[in-house]
Amino acid sequence: MKNEIAIDIEQAAAFLDLSPSRFSELLDKKVIRQNWDQYNNIFRFTSRVSDIDAGSVLLDNDDSFELVRGFPKIRRAMLIEPAIQANFSDNATVVVEEKMNGYNVRVLSYKGKLIALTRSGHVCPYSTERAQNLLNKHFFEEYPDIVVYGEMAGPENPYVRKDIYDIESLDFFVFDMRRKNDGIALPISERRMLAGKYGFRQVELFGEFGIPEAASKIGDIIRELGKKGHEGVIIKDPNMVLQPIKYTCSESNCADLQHAFKFYNEAGRDYIYSRVIREGFQSAEWNETEEELMERCLRLGESILRPMRESIKEVQQGTRVADESRIRVKDKKTISEFKFYLERLGLDIVFSPARKVGDDYIVDIKKINNSTSDKTLGIIRGQLWS
Repeated sequence: MKNEIAIDIEQAAAFLDLSPSRFSELLDKKVIRQNWDQYNNIFRFTSRVSDIDAGSVLLDNDDSFELVRGFPKIRRAMLIEPAIQANFSDNATVVVEEKMNGYNVRVLSYKGKLIALTRSGHVCPYSTERAQNLLNKHFFEEYPDIVVYGEMAGPENPYVRKDIYDIESLDFFVFDMRRKNDGIALPISERRMLAGKYGFRQVELFGEFGIPEAASKIGDIIRELGKKGHEGVIIKDPNMVLQPIKYTCSESNCADLQHAFKFYNEAGRDYIYSRVIREGFQSAEWNETEEELMERCLRLGESILRPMRESIKEVQQGTRVADESRIRVKDKKTISEFKFYLERLGLDIVFSPARKVGDDYIVDIKKINNSTSDKTLGIIRGQLWS
């Protein structure tokens, strides 16, 4: 079948074990979408197709194809002990690593260069430049069939800006390595050995614990992480056969709510509601005293009310509510590429002029949250809530 997109329909379909007509249909319906500009040989899955998850990416290498699997769905534990018992019942141990608060990217070698894929399967220009400067390229030359999954975290983060880690700008922390095509994960010990050998930073390893003691150990870890404002943990099968589960700190839940309620008319209700529910289950499992419960209630309430009040005050003073971030790049061309990329994603953004700091360029970014600004202004002018 004919299609304007430059890809061999029959070969791509055969590689994905689909019929040519089915592949063309997926292109027409934009379930499989072509990436932009110099990455127009990369196609992303916007929803699940057979056993291929949304966010997966098809790489057209001109004479062959490769598939980069999306991020595996990590389910959430609401109560630690029963979740471990139910999900790792056949294991003797689980491995506990830190869940960092940043944004996920997959780094791989494509046509001789490193690229960074976002969760949705876009090639992010900023993340790609960072990966090219942060990661040892020899790893990808020696292991071309491996995709490195990691967290971009730090204060110069255009998606999730966090000053809670000891990071000056933005760094990449490996939490997974998977083979192309089948998406099979390397066992944790092998992945950590390879990452260490090639000088990659990794998420913190808290230890490997027996099933009977794991819940208690994780509870202690979570309390300590919470004191530092960190996010939580991922609980994993050492061999990475069983699916991991995640568990977060109260302080992280409240930090998410604080950000969400600043932009209350953009934040999804499920996003908000789920974090409040987590607080109830954690408080119950930990059998908190009245004093501990009151401390949690105050933390939760403040994370909801204070940011909303601040946004209302901003609009009252004639300011549009905005999310502020900062990026640092080596190549000035990356700034315009990243701005164009964000605009194509539909964001209302303002970039400051680039300023030179040493060998880098720094740009401040404002993402205008029009829905919250407009809703708040309407209410201030007498609009009723409906």
